[in-house]
Amino acid sequence: MQNRWLIVLVLLAACGTPQQRCISAAMRDMRVVDRLIAEAEGNLARGYAYETVTVYLPEWQDCTPRATETNPEPQPELCLEEVAQTTRMPVAIDLNVEAAKLKSLRQKRVEQASAGAKATSDCRAAYPE
Repeated sequence: MQNRWLIVLVLLAACGTPQQRCISAAMRDMRVVDRLIAEAEGNLARGYAYETVTVYLPEWQDCTPRATETNPEPQPELCLEEVAQTTRMPVAIDLNVEAAKLKSLRQKRVEQASAGAKATSDCRAAYPE
């Protein structure tokens, strides 16, 4: 019984305080921009980008019918099904365009940092701990 309460307390603690949730929500866009900056920097360092591509490949799968009263032991059957596989493929990029995008993202990051600092102080004022 004590283990159940411990698990419940751990799960509740993982949700964060109202202040932490407020700050996290306020900084969400900045985290996205940070991820995009890292991706653009990687693309420039490599000289190419990655594109996620989904391809459908045929694969044999078991499609034996379920047992019923009229057919308690159905004959095993295999069917050829299309199965989605997602892969990353390298693609050529215009390095000048990528550099301009990175510059723009860095400017946006500076703006968001300023707005994020204000939002963080607002969250701390609204939800003191």
